[in-house]
Amino acid sequence: MNGIKLDQLLTAFFIEDIGDRDVSGESIFSEEEMGSFTFTAKEAGIFCGRAVIERGFRLVDEHVTVSVLKKDGDVVRQGEVIARIQGSLRSLLSGERVILNLVQRMSGIATAAAQAVKETEGTNARVCDTRKTVPGLRMIEKYAVRTGGAFNHRTGLYDAVMLKDNHIAFAGSISSAVEKARSACGHTMKIEVEIETKEQLIEAVEAGADIVMFDNCTPQQIKSWLPIVPAHIATEASGGITIENIRDYALTGVGWISLGALTHSVKALDISARVDTKGAVLNDIK
Repeated sequence: MNGIKLDQLLTAFFIEDIGDRDVSGESIFSEEEMGSFTFTAKEAGIFCGRAVIERGFRLVDEHVTVSVLKKDGDVVRQGEVIARIQGSLRSLLSGERVILNLVQRMSGIATAAAQAVKETEGTNARVCDTRKTVPGLRMIEKYAVRTGGAFNHRTGLYDAVMLKDNHIAFAGSISSAVEKARSACGHTMKIEVEIETKEQLIEAVEAGADIVMFDNCTPQQIKSWLPIVPAHIATEASGGITIENIRDYALTGVGWISLGALTHSVKALDISARVDTKGAVLNDIK
């Protein structure tokens, strides 16, 4: 991840949460009171978010000591300590919620991505994400996808041409849309076309698309239509694909499978911040 951009995001998130001050922490504790807590996994999964923990707490207070015991991509077991953080009680309490929220979400995405990749083992299909990310979190969420072993689709509207049904409807045809895009874009810009029928697939191939996306097609349809696609055109399946049925799509021979579910409806990994005093766990911070 871009560390400069991550710092900017974390700063904005802290400003949103802390505002002018943390009333709770400042009301109870002095600036001199020190302590520590751990980030502990309450369920098994794939950890992601080391930089968020390290950079986040130091943005709140440069004197906080952070020790992250896991690398991004490591498997964590239930009850395993992920990180230890020591410093001013005010600083620990001000920073933990924002940081924990992000790490839980990133680890949930990484875990889901790893599960999807595992389901496609033994096939040629590769798993990727979509643009269905939370606004403001795209860099973080796409990093988590990579951490889980999957790949990133385009980052935004600016780094690839993707002609979806509405683009094609407005342009009048797939051929017209591809021709106009090709004449306007440089040679390094890929053009992907979304198709839903065999007729659209043939048109996309004849128009010279670089990538063909089978959108909301069944595995049976994809398998029967793939012979139409020349080897130099990449193929992708998307729409209605879940962990439960992803292997059916992978077995069709399609090259890529994109899953919006990796980011738009992922379950956060359950991680808690546990206060640690003289080695004894006292309670979870909610």
